Amino acid sequence: MDRKAPLFSNHGCRLNAYETEAMKELATASGLDNAIVINTCAVTAEAVRKARQDIRKHRRAHPDARIIVTGCAAQTEPETFANMTEVDHVIGNTEKMQAATWAGLSTGGTEPVQVNNIMSVTETAGHLIDGFGTRSRAYVQVQNGCDHRCTFCIIPYGRGNSRSVPAGVVVDQIKRLVDRGYNEVVLTGVDMTSWGADLPSTPRLGDLVLRILKLVPDLARLRISSIDSIEADDALMQAIATEPRLMPHLHLSLQAGDNMILKRMKRRHTREDAIAFCEEARRLRPDMTFGADIIAGFPTETDAMFANSLDLVNDCDLTWLHVFPYSARAGTPAAKMPAVNGTSIKARAAALRAVGEAQVASHVAAHVGQPHNVLMESPRMGRTEQFCEVRFEADQVEGKIVRCVPSGQDGAVLRVG
Repeated sequence: MDRKAPLFSNHGCRLNAYETEAMKELATASGLDNAIVINTCAVTAEAVRKARQDIRKHRRAHPDARIIVTGCAAQTEPETFANMTEVDHVIGNTEKMQAATWAGLSTGGTEPVQVNNIMSVTETAGHLIDGFGTRSRAYVQVQNGCDHRCTFCIIPYGRGNSRSVPAGVVVDQIKRLVDRGYNEVVLTGVDMTSWGADLPSTPRLGDLVLRILKLVPDLARLRISSIDSIEADDALMQAIATEPRLMPHLHLSLQAGDNMILKRMKRRHTREDAIAFCEEARRLRPDMTFGADIIAGFPTETDAMFANSLDLVNDCDLTWLHVFPYSARAGTPAAKMPAVNGTSIKARAAALRAVGEAQVASHVAAHVGQPHNVLMESPRMGRTEQFCEVRFEADQVEGKIVRCVPSGQDGAVLRVG
């Protein structure tokens, strides 16, 4: 009988997508076949619902395959998935990155549920893969877990406490990626600015960035995925000011623009902190562009409080918004707070998205006629240093950095030619 390669379905964040690629390597090496692997997200109740829906869809399409469920939702509520008749195995976030787990799944010698206490994990699952995404951009996991306990967030219970990949391991992998022809590397993790706190001498994220750029001189572009701006260290600000190979695009975990809501979220920054950070980063690097996560309709949020979040988009001059309509997660303190009605949540999310779309259009318009170095992700699509999408009329070499002057825009997209 011909071997059926396992199929993978990824939900959620970029780190989950990264780990899906790593699991593909582990599953292939183990000889696993005729299986569906669902890598779940737990960030909202809606994310869990979509995972369950995806499981049922795959069972209908593949009635004879084994269905293996893993990821953050499998870690935080394994019984939810173990009780589904469609599911054969439930695997925790630590177990999914271990070769022995996949060897057991391949031979059939494994328990239906393998989910251990994530809080007992003290080291990063250091399964580093050479390349992920496109042939132009690679992602490197440098950190996992989170030590903070925001009142709306279940992720620490899916990922565990913060653990860092040692700088030497990160640098060695990036050297390999550059040797393989990658022009851009993105550092990724759950709580990036906590990197180093568990390592000897407690280095900071900025130290890692400066070390990478010093020891890998042939790396053309380095990006940071998402940071908590209140934890930005002096070395990171130095890198922003002095290192042109560090891309001028930061995604900020802001979540809200009202100080009372931020306090109830148990965030560590104020509205004023966020504005001050953006102003300082732009002073150091005038072409810096910001994205941000913002939650619409957090419990107790009034119209006036929401207006402060809406105003924050302009006050910080945010461009790329990730808008999350608040969705209660059982087990979090926020789920017990007085809820905003669903109609208001949807309306506020729509208002945020509309402001975000206007910001993107304005940002793109400002870059028409300006020279850019564009990293080609496909023959006719690439991204600027600020991560703006650029479309070309003529084919370019995928993975190369092309110097060009966009001649126009089509909504959120710059056009060349």
